[in-house]
Amino acid sequence: MKADELRRSFISYFERQVHEHRPSGPLVPSDDPTLMFTNAGMVQFKGIFTGEAERPSPPRAVTSQKCLRVSGKHNDLEEVGRTARHHTFFEMLGNFSFGDYFKRDAIAFAWEWVTGDLGLEPDRLWATVHHDDDDAFDLWMELTSIPESRIRRLGDKDNFWQMGDTGPCGPCSELHYDLRTDRDDRITDAQFEAAGEADAIIEFWNLVFMQFDRAPDGTDTPLPAPSIDTGAGLERIAALLQGVGTNYHTDLFLPIIEAAEDGLGLPYSRAPEDWEDGVAFRVLADHARAVAFLLADGVFPSNEKRGYVLRRILRRGVRHYWLLGRRDPLLHDLVGVVADRMSGTFPELEARREHLLSTTRAEEELFLSTIEGGMREIDRAMPERGSGTAAGTAAGTPAGTVEGSVAFKLKDTYGIPEDLTGLIARERGYDVDWEGFNEALEAQRTRSRSHRAEPLDAVATLPAGLRGAISATASLGPRPQEFVGYRDLEIETDCRRWAREGRHAFLLARNPFYLESGGQVSDTGRVVGDGWAVDISAVWGADGRTVVAGSLAEGSLPDADGVVEDYVCAQVDPSRRETERNHTATHLLHAALRNRLGEHVQQAGSLVAPDRLRFDFSHRGPLTPDERADIEAEVTEAILGNRDVDASERDYDEALAAGAMALFGEKYGDIVRVIEVPGLSLELCGGTHVRTTGQIGTFRIVSETGVAAGIRRIEAVTGQGAYRRELERDRLLAELGARLRCPPADLAARMDRLLEERDALAEEVRGRRGDAAERQLETLLARAGVTGAGAAADANSARFVSGRLEVPAGTDLGALGDRLRGGMGSGAAVVHVVFPDEDRHAFISVVSDDLIRLGVKAGDLVRVSSRATGSGGGGGARFAQGGVGDPARTEDGLGAARAWASERVPTLSGG
Repeated sequence: MKADELRRSFISYFERQVHEHRPSGPLVPSDDPTLMFTNAGMVQFKGIFTGEAERPSPPRAVTSQKCLRVSGKHNDLEEVGRTARHHTFFEMLGNFSFGDYFKRDAIAFAWEWVTGDLGLEPDRLWATVHHDDDDAFDLWMELTSIPESRIRRLGDKDNFWQMGDTGPCGPCSELHYDLRTDRDDRITDAQFEAAGEADAIIEFWNLVFMQFDRAPDGTDTPLPAPSIDTGAGLERIAALLQGVGTNYHTDLFLPIIEAAEDGLGLPYSRAPEDWEDGVAFRVLADHARAVAFLLADGVFPSNEKRGYVLRRILRRGVRHYWLLGRRDPLLHDLVGVVADRMSGTFPELEARREHLLSTTRAEEELFLSTIEGGMREIDRAMPERGSGTAAGTAAGTPAGTVEGSVAFKLKDTYGIPEDLTGLIARERGYDVDWEGFNEALEAQRTRSRSHRAEPLDAVATLPAGLRGAISATASLGPRPQEFVGYRDLEIETDCRRWAREGRHAFLLARNPFYLESGGQVSDTGRVVGDGWAVDISAVWGADGRTVVAGSLAEGSLPDADGVVEDYVCAQVDPSRRETERNHTATHLLHAALRNRLGEHVQQAGSLVAPDRLRFDFSHRGPLTPDERADIEAEVTEAILGNRDVDASERDYDEALAAGAMALFGEKYGDIVRVIEVPGLSLELCGGTHVRTTGQIGTFRIVSETGVAAGIRRIEAVTGQGAYRRELERDRLLAELGARLRCPPADLAARMDRLLEERDALAEEVRGRRGDAAERQLETLLARAGVTGAGAAADANSARFVSGRLEVPAGTDLGALGDRLRGGMGSGAAVVHVVFPDEDRHAFISVVSDDLIRLGVKAGDLVRVSSRATGSGGGGGARFAQGGVGDPARTEDGLGAARAWASERVPTLSGG
């Protein structure tokens, strides 16, 4: 039975038992801060079990739930690919009773589906129950044909289930399937558990009798009504029905493994004796599934929380194919296979297919750009046994300890996650100083927090007198203050003022000056009194109120001796409130980005200034010209529609329930301000905005760049700023037209002709360099004693060819290798290839078929030469290429390859 048929069979059976088929919940729980990822089928029903949510009708459900187990209590990451049944992503089939049926029906349903619909042999089925659960034990005896000898009572570790450290929990009963050929029920509990560890008796369905809600202190409180939560592993049951012995050889994984074979150019063996050799293929298949579903559910690669888990999984996959010699992105192709195979059940995979593939590929390219340097650092820090500082270390004894600072450098500089460092360390027999790693990590976080705080410390950048004036706010007293800047830019108000060293500060009872927050910069303006005026250049928060400060602009106002009561006119500079256009445009831009690119787009920072806006957002890779044009057009359409911009105050939970977007990391009170452009945008925001979108006037994107891994930045202008930009563009086009002697409308055609002329000249130069490279190749072969194709007929007269070739940019190294291999006859070659135009270096290696049969392979040769220069490489038996770490050491690399080849073919000559 195929996996899709199995899933349909389960859902159909329970629909016949009056269960409502519910769609899978997302991998990211929407309302459960105790979980990073959905790890069981009951997560979406947690509120129903605890009584916090209304019980549905009918009070029964059936699902096939997407699950991920890579953190917390349920973390299977280290076992993936090494065991037959551990995965990061998997599907959990489940049936649920919300205070309706309990143990009797749950056991009866399970038995009927397993032995009836699936046709599993009753004589191979075992059940386990909690050691105190007499009811479950008796029901298995009463309702099924399982004998007492195949019903085992086990402890909390095996038969008490809990979702996490807190939440719904209860005793459980598991169904197991016996794969042993010499079955014997007369085994001890210890032997039974050992058979399970050896995958001889497979646990495949867990029936949880949900009875308690566990508090943080470990106290179990009875739930409002006893309920049922079951979880059957789709992958495990598929393996049983398909008779393949491991989940990885079912139709859920094999198509992905086959695609990995194609991408790697290497075979995967299903033979049990080759199990260890296939770990990388299984890891790639598993991780491709996890990456696809995480991206489809809105998780984006980053260095924080869920995004970091995704990045770790993805980079583990890259490391596995990199070690097998693949240097180009591969995982995105496997993610495409996942989407092809599973979008029928999970349509979100097809709906977001382009995002899945482009994000995965971009993340692969990012890691591939650093992994070679990281692996060199790893080789220095933990050399493999028999080389470097580890030479002579006995197998099975620790080879040393990797310093915490080194492990942190691998993460911080080369992007190698700590769990991957730990995995490599274990493979090579090293310990890691994790305490030192955590100290280095915390030190970096402290520096980062300090750095982020510096730009906000506006007072520190002010003249000393103004800093002194503001510092007097420490004793403001209990004076109330009202912010009126949403509606008024000029008001009369009483205030307290004080001065120091010619600088004046004010605490206004009614304050129109906006204090920098949420990316919007502070207002400036004036405070005017009887015969004097002060230009406001700083706005500062103190004791929950806003203080404004500046220097005397008109009249005479002596320094106050202490705090003075006064009555003034406070005026916000109207030009400063161009921020309103840019702030509302920022909200429209955010909405357009999510509409065009996907819901993974999240605000990662912003600046709302009078002359421009800057918006940082999560997205992998630059916008295409079409995407940029569409986003600009969508914002412009909203502006021309002259929509109302509504501001209201709402209860925080009510606003979120209505779909309002809150900024990650921001702190909000119980009552929040909501800015809504009906039908377009709904965000929590304390900033100032225009009254209608038409007041924005014009919106133009100035630039779109990357500012960090997975973070893009758009800068844009509106209103007068956009108008001035268009004037400057017209002036520039006119100037270019004058210099190129053509009207602005013909500039593109004129530039095309100039570029064609340039390309023709460049092609002529490349041709001359290519001819020179051919002559160099002939000289290289002649120096090694090769006079023509096939001149060396067999291994007894084989030649070793080495040297340096300068080639033009764009040279196909594979084709160059073919010419070298065809010209040397019997032999091996390692050549240092230089691209002068690009200041780039590489090694290529080729080996003739007769030497390959003697154990000399191009991949091994190039690896030896590259490693001698501090780099790495690999490839096939006939052709391979590698990097050059230090170009000054290329002769060392060539010599190392020559020595390595001569050890295997003593008759090898030339050079």
